[in-house]
Amino acid sequence: MGRKRLSIFLLALFVLLGATGLGHAQGDMYVYFLDVGQAESTLLLGPGFTILIDAGDWGKSDVIDHLQRLGVEKVDLFIVTHPHADHIGQAAAVLDSFSVAEVWMSGFEHTTLLFEKLLDALLEGEADYLEPRTGEWVSYGELRLEVVNPADIGTNLHASNIVVRAVYGNVAFLFTGDAERPSERDIIGTDLPLGAQILQLGHHGSRTSSSLEFLLAVRPELAIYSAGLDGPFGHPHQEVIDRLKILGIPVYGTEINGTIIARTDGHTYTIYAESGQDLVPTMRPSLQHLEEERRVELNSASYAELQRIRHIGPARAQEIINLREILPFRSVDDLKWVAGLGAQKIEEIKEQGLAYVKGVSKD
Repeated sequence: MGRKRLSIFLLALFVLLGATGLGHAQGDMYVYFLDVGQAESTLLLGPGFTILIDAGDWGKSDVIDHLQRLGVEKVDLFIVTHPHADHIGQAAAVLDSFSVAEVWMSGFEHTTLLFEKLLDALLEGEADYLEPRTGEWVSYGELRLEVVNPADIGTNLHASNIVVRAVYGNVAFLFTGDAERPSERDIIGTDLPLGAQILQLGHHGSRTSSSLEFLLAVRPELAIYSAGLDGPFGHPHQEVIDRLKILGIPVYGTEINGTIIARTDGHTYTIYAESGQDLVPTMRPSLQHLEEERRVELNSASYAELQRIRHIGPARAQEIINLREILPFRSVDDLKWVAGLGAQKIEEIKEQGLAYVKGVSKD
C-alpha cells in the first residue's frame, strides 16, 4: 500500500472510530460509593488514576476488602476529608496494604489514638503529603480535582473538612465529607464553580448539611449518601429528603442499595447498584408521621420510649421523668440538667434526631 493510500486509510479509520466511540481517548471513569455501613469511603477509578476519599470505620476491614476485590494495587491519591473515626477508620490499614503515592489531609489535629495511628503510618510510609486549600486544583489525566474547602484551619473539625469537586470531561461530582451549613455558606461565598451532576450529601444526609442555598448553588441532578441501616443517628434525616424531593432531585443511599456505582465517559453518566438490582430511591414518610410514630417527645414519652434516645438508659429515663414533673423541658438542650449529659452527648442526641420538644421548631 502506498504512503498516500495508507494516510487516507488511517484517516478514514480514525473518523470511523471517533464516530463509533471506540476511539474515545478519554475512556470511562467509575466512582464507587462503597457500602461501609454508618461510615464513608469513595473510590474513583479511571484511565491512569486511582483516588480514594476516606476509609470507613475503625474495627472493620470492609474498605480494604472492597479495594482488593476491585483489583486495586496502587492508590495515586488518598484524600482524608477529616479525622473522625467513621472516615479514617481504616486509613492506616490502607497505607500499610497499598502503595499510596500522595495523601491529602486538612491539617486539623485530632486527639484520638486512631488519628495518631494514621500519623504513624504516614511517617513510616513513603507517600507525599499535602494540606490543600480552597482554590487549588490538580489534574490526573482527564480528571480535574478542585478544592473548594477549607480556606484555612480553625477550631472546628467539620469546618476544616476537605471538599473537592471532581470534573471529568463535562461531568462533575462534588464530594463533601461531613461539611456542614457554615462550611456550605463559606463555599458558596468563594464564587468558585460548584455545579455538579452528582452530589455526595454532606454528613451522611444529616440535617446539619445540605441547606437549600447549597443545593441551589450545586444544582445536582441526583444525590447519593452513605449510611448504615437503622444507624444510631437516623441518617438520612427527613428534612433533607423532603428538601431534595421538593427540588426534584432523586436520592439514593448505600444502606438500601449497597455499593452504588457511577460510570461516565465525560459526556454522559449512568448509575447502578453493584449488586445488579434496580436502584431504589430513598423514600421516607412525612415529617409529621415521623414525629408521631418514631420521634420521642421529652415531656410525654414513656419510660421505655425515652430509652430509645442515645445515651439514655433506665436511670436517666427516670431522671427525665422526675425533672419534667417539676418543670417541663423547653428544648433538647435542657437535657443538660440530667446527670452525666454534657454538651458533647447532647449534640449526639440531637444528631440522632429522635428527641424533640413539642412546640419547639429548632431542637
